[in-house]
Amino acid sequence: MSVVQMLKKEETNLVEENSGDRQGHYQRAFLDLSGVSIEFPTKKGSFKALDNVNLKIGKGEFVSIIGHSGCGKSTVLNIVAGLYQATSGGVILNGKEVDEPGPDRAVVFQNHSLLPWLTCYQNVELAVKAIFKKRKSKQEMKEWIEHKLRLVHMDHAMHKYPAEISGGMKQRVGIARALAMEPTVLLMDEPFGALDALTRAHLQDSVMEIQADLNNTVIMITHDVDEAVLLSDKIVMMTNGPAASVGEVLHVDLERPRDRLVLANDSGYNAYRSEVLKFLYERQRRPDEK
Repeated sequence: MSVVQMLKKEETNLVEENSGDRQGHYQRAFLDLSGVSIEFPTKKGSFKALDNVNLKIGKGEFVSIIGHSGCGKSTVLNIVAGLYQATSGGVILNGKEVDEPGPDRAVVFQNHSLLPWLTCYQNVELAVKAIFKKRKSKQEMKEWIEHKLRLVHMDHAMHKYPAEISGGMKQRVGIARALAMEPTVLLMDEPFGALDALTRAHLQDSVMEIQADLNNTVIMITHDVDEAVLLSDKIVMMTNGPAASVGEVLHVDLERPRDRLVLANDSGYNAYRSEVLKFLYERQRRPDEK
């Protein structure tokens, strides 16, 4: 039985179980990770990085994955991106199995990965031509690129080269390039990890604005508890590796738009923050930290 067939059978069972529920609590997940495990060959034998990861993500949700180093956060992201193939289980996106990379999933890495010999505009253009060359005219592509650069507040520097702009500006261009692919899922692997605190805060605010505007589904890897609570609808807390899995999922019910200064003294915000810290530093404390 394929992963798609397995999940459809599970979905049918859930619908039958909930057929008498007038509230209609069952809803098919937009992105569904089911029984995902992955092993890597090593000189010492097989290394199991993930074990039975199950996660359902709704359309338009902002989800952060957090955990200690080595817990498989980036591995989960790479499986959703189609860069890794699960050893068992699988991923269903909008009813289709994920088994290879695709333009419906764009990745923003910690390193901006801009080509230094191209301008900001040309770096975004590269992605746009790859996706839309047969679907948009040159003028339409130009307007599309300029619009995405305006979204990340980089239209003023679109003709500059990466060496001429700051680290935060480079990361903005990387986000613009990802958004220009018009992905249904935006995957971000610690996108602000290498930035100073002030630049990080500005980019976090920009990402919240963009996500509210475009309603993309976003999965972000982070080590930063405050960042996770500020940005997320759902925080996925991973157990320690190897053979890591989903330890707990925390639903963040804070009104949007969110203002970091207002939330600093908000009891709800601080309660969510406390829950994540307790999980990381009490329930998942590493042996060498005790």
